[in-house]
Amino acid sequence: MKIRQNVRHWAAKKALTTPVLGELATDKLVSLHTRVFLERADPAHRDERRPHLDAFFDATIDTYLAALDAGFSEAKAREITHIQANFDFYNHGWTEMMEFPATEVEAHYDRYAEFFEPHGITIDDPLGAFRSEPIPDAPSTPERLEAAEHPHAEGGFADDVYVEGPDGEVRIGSGTEPAEVDVSEAPGVPEDPSKEAG
Repeated sequence: MKIRQNVRHWAAKKALTTPVLGELATDKLVSLHTRVFLERADPAHRDERRPHLDAFFDATIDTYLAALDAGFSEAKAREITHIQANFDFYNHGWTEMMEFPATEVEAHYDRYAEFFEPHGITIDDPLGAFRSEPIPDAPSTPERLEAAEHPHAEGGFADDVYVEGPDGEVRIGSGTEPAEVDVSEAPGVPEDPSKEAG
């Protein structure tokens, strides 16, 4: 899968692993991801999908942290959560929101099976053990799977994580974490985080 990585991703990682700031960053990251993916959805379905996506993305923050704890790089931990989301989109027939083609679903699962299996994550159950609360239902569009169109999907990146850096170059694997990371660059974190963390 191809993902981007810049200073905001490193700052988000730092914020999510910091008490108090983690909650602020979580709220903002959830709303940001919901907004981005709803912009890809048919306008007629956006409102009905919002509660589902909010709850789903909130649960994937726990996945991200667990993947970091398991030793995965920032890029791979984040990719794992995006794969979970794409499994969910696939299950609902929301192909217009997918980041990789439906034909690559199993290949993406297989790459992270060592993480997915112990946590009960499957293609049919993308959250597995990370489903700590009920996820609101949202109507499916299964007919889209029959003649799947993926206007936002990029195929051919199922064998590894491909990272597009700030310079626009695409490389295999996670970038190197900067020695100094300004946590206020993270979405949802105030300019002076000490006031929130104090």
